[in-house]
Amino acid sequence: MKRAGVVVAAVASAVVVSAAAPVAAPTAAAVAVESVRFATFNASLNRPTEGELLSDLSTPDDPQARKVAEIVQRVRPEVLLLNEFDYVEGGAAVDAFRANYLAHGQSGADPIDYPYAYTAPVNTGVPSGMDLDNNGTIGGGNDAYGFGEFPGQYGMVVLSKYPIGETRTFQLLRWADLPGARLPDDPATPQPADWYSPVELRALRLSSKSHWDVPIDVGGRTVHFLTSHPTPPTFDGPEDRNGLRNQDEIRFWADYVTPGRGGYIYDDAGTPGGLAPGARFVIAGDQNSDPLDGDSTGARQILHAPRVLDPLPGSAGAVEASGAQGGANENQRGIPYFDTADFNDEAPGNIRVDYVLPSAPLIPLRAGVFWPTSNDELARLNDTSDHHLVWTDLLV
Repeated sequence: MKRAGVVVAAVASAVVVSAAAPVAAPTAAAVAVESVRFATFNASLNRPTEGELLSDLSTPDDPQARKVAEIVQRVRPEVLLLNEFDYVEGGAAVDAFRANYLAHGQSGADPIDYPYAYTAPVNTGVPSGMDLDNNGTIGGGNDAYGFGEFPGQYGMVVLSKYPIGETRTFQLLRWADLPGARLPDDPATPQPADWYSPVELRALRLSSKSHWDVPIDVGGRTVHFLTSHPTPPTFDGPEDRNGLRNQDEIRFWADYVTPGRGGYIYDDAGTPGGLAPGARFVIAGDQNSDPLDGDSTGARQILHAPRVLDPLPGSAGAVEASGAQGGANENQRGIPYFDTADFNDEAPGNIRVDYVLPSAPLIPLRAGVFWPTSNDELARLNDTSDHHLVWTDLLV
């Protein structure tokens, strides 16, 4: 479904939007156009045991899944990334979610249909066979290629009303293959960047989940939906292995879309190189990074990448929550309006970690964060996840 009848002005070129200024108002003659809504949502549809999510979604009665579906139905994106959706081989959990939740109107919302979907294995919970946390034992989530208690936990799904082309995946790309990789250092030794042994570095993967280049065919024009979910920059020690990995996972997309910087890149099929110069793209996902606050400011790498536009989505609900909750929110540098996640009030507080960043020549028409204020009837959906759905309408 396309969103028809939006009136905007024709513009000669797109302008990179800085954090200091909103999207510029069109200035030329107004014309009727159709827009496409791209969105990302860390829906927290993860479960502690393997198979539990599929079991929950096999009936239409799971309370959290019903709320997730209602949020999607209220916002109605045409192209959607769901983070933290446990991977099940063959896409069975995705099919169950579409059939038992999205296809049924939730609390008065209209059903929504996504005829196209993409999901694939991720690194979370995949045993590495190595002692990656250096605690003297091998096994458990910290020693998996990406933290997880079973393979596929915290996976990803792309849902689309438009056809999906041949996807490039980068699950196996090694961290050490990034030129100038930010490898963690063992503070107990004099050698630099030696937290991981040479044997471990020959196997350790960059992506804690995966990086996907999902081509979306929008009326004959391809938009590359660049999706990922970098590790949280916490839950480690003074070596900062997760914080450094978070920054390099984000850096991957900056290199991928920058001509001349993707020569080291290879996908899981062995095809080398980054994105073709001039290709349209949208970077989306929970980056676990705020450009100003929190434990990682790695998001700046994609915000400042060539041709990337920041439509600056926000919400009044985020402003209200920041003021009411106080704590770490009181001393943040960022503007609460742009927050997308409601984290612990002691640290890091509410921050912006979820992004939908289009490239020129795509034109952002409007953007927002689904975070209703307390006097809104839909505020009952605010506890669905600690993240909020972020969307951007684009002229493709």
